[in-house]
Amino acid sequence: MGDDDPMATAAEFRLTLDDGIVRMDEGRLLVRTRPLRTLRLSEEESRTLDRWTAGEAVAEAEAELARRLIDAGVAHPTWASGPFGPADVTVVIPVKDRAGLVAALVPKLGEVADVIVVDDGSRVPIDGARIRHERPRGPAAARNAGGRLAKTELVAFVDSDCSPSPGWLDALLPHFADPKVAAVAPRIASAPGGSLLERYETARSPHDLGSSPGQVRPRGPVGYVSTTVLVVRRPVLSEAGGLSEEMRFGEDLDLVFRLLKRGWKVRYEPASVATHLARRKPRQWVHQRFSYGTTDAPLLTRHPGSMAPLTASPWSVAAWALAGAGRLGLAATAAAGSALLTARQLGELGVPPHRALRVAAAGHLSAGRGLVAALTRAWWPGTLAAMIGSSRARRLVAATVLTTYVDEWRDQKSTLGLVPWCLLRLADDVSYGTGIWAGCLRNRTFAPLIPDLHGAPGLQRRL
Repeated sequence: MGDDDPMATAAEFRLTLDDGIVRMDEGRLLVRTRPLRTLRLSEEESRTLDRWTAGEAVAEAEAELARRLIDAGVAHPTWASGPFGPADVTVVIPVKDRAGLVAALVPKLGEVADVIVVDDGSRVPIDGARIRHERPRGPAAARNAGGRLAKTELVAFVDSDCSPSPGWLDALLPHFADPKVAAVAPRIASAPGGSLLERYETARSPHDLGSSPGQVRPRGPVGYVSTTVLVVRRPVLSEAGGLSEEMRFGEDLDLVFRLLKRGWKVRYEPASVATHLARRKPRQWVHQRFSYGTTDAPLLTRHPGSMAPLTASPWSVAAWALAGAGRLGLAATAAAGSALLTARQLGELGVPPHRALRVAAAGHLSAGRGLVAALTRAWWPGTLAAMIGSSRARRLVAATVLTTYVDEWRDQKSTLGLVPWCLLRLADDVSYGTGIWAGCLRNRTFAPLIPDLHGAPGLQRRL
C-alpha cells in the first residue's frame, strides 16, 4: 500500500466476491467465464482474500490489494459508514406533464436537504416547480438546470415515474467513502402490473441491471447506469460540464463514460431499489426501444469502443457460422481446437482438465448466445434478407432464436405465456435494432454494427 492510495484513508469496509468469479487452483486463480478473464494471486494474497470473504474487514495495510480487486471487478466493497447523509443530498426531478407522479414521488424521497422540480415545458405549469422551461428543452437541460441550483455536496437525479424504496439512500451514500467514486446508481426494477407489457418488463426491463453489484465499465458486467436514479457529486458534475443537452437520448450514458475517462469511478448498487413505470401502450413501448437504439451511434462517435453488437473470439464465431452453414465437421474441429487450447492454457495455471473444458465450453455457449442476439437486433435486416432468400436460413434462424427465447423464458420464470414472451422478445430486439440503423444513418457511421472479434482462442485478456 502507498500513501497515495485513497482507500487507505477511507472508512472501514469489507469485500464480497463477485457472483461471476470462480476461484481455482486452491483459491489462487480467479476466473470469470463470461467473458473469459483470469487473475493470479500469490499465496499470501489468496489467504488475505479468504479472510475477507469470511467477513473480516480490510486493514489499512491491505488497501492496495483490495483496490486492485475492486478495480478489476473481482470484488465489491461494503462500507461501514460514509461521509454523507440524506441532509447532504439535493434531489432534482425533471418532469413534463406528469404533475400527479411528482406529487406521489416527493413524499417517498425521505429527509433530503432539498427537492428541486424542473418543469420542462409542461402544457399546464406544475405547481411547486422551482424552475420552468417555457418550451421543452429535454431531460438533460432540465437536470442541468436543477443541478446548478443545488447547494449540497451530492445531487440525486430521480425521474418522475420512479418510486424509490424506503431508505433508498442508505446503501448508496456509503460508497462515497471512496473519494474516487463520483456517482452511484441503484437497481431500477419495473413496477409490477397485469398487462402483457408490464409483465414482460418485470422480467426484462432495459433499466434493470440485475442483482449483482459492480463497478461500471463499458462492455463489462455492468456496462452503464442511467440517470433514471443516480446520485452524483455536485462538484464533479459541474467540472464535467453536466449532461450533454444536444443529446435527446443517451445523455446519461455519455455523462457516465466521460466521468470514467476522467479517472472517476461509478458504481451500481442493487441493495437499493427503485421501481420504474413501464410503458403500457405498445406504440409508446416500441418508440422507447427504438429511441434507445438510436443512441448507439452518437455514443460510439463520442466514446469509441464503448460497445459492440457482439464481443467474442473469432474462433467461436467461426465454429457457430460453420455449423449454421451445415459444415458440422469443420465446426466441431474449430470448436474443439479452441476449447482444447483454452483448456491447456488454464491447465498451465493449475486448473484441472475437466474444469478447464467446462470453462471453455461455457465460452462457446456464451458466444453463441451473443451471436443470436446480434442477428435479431443490430443485424436483423441482414438476417431477414437471408431468411427470405434461403429456406435453410429460415429454419436455422427460427430454431436458434426460438431456442434462445425459450431458455430466457425459463430462466426468468416469467408469468407470461411462452408465445407472448417470444413475440415481445422479437419486437424488443427489432425495435431496438431499427433504432441502431436509424442512428447509423443520421450520424453517418456503421460503428454500432461492427463486432469485436478479439484475439486467438484461449485466454483473451487478464482481469
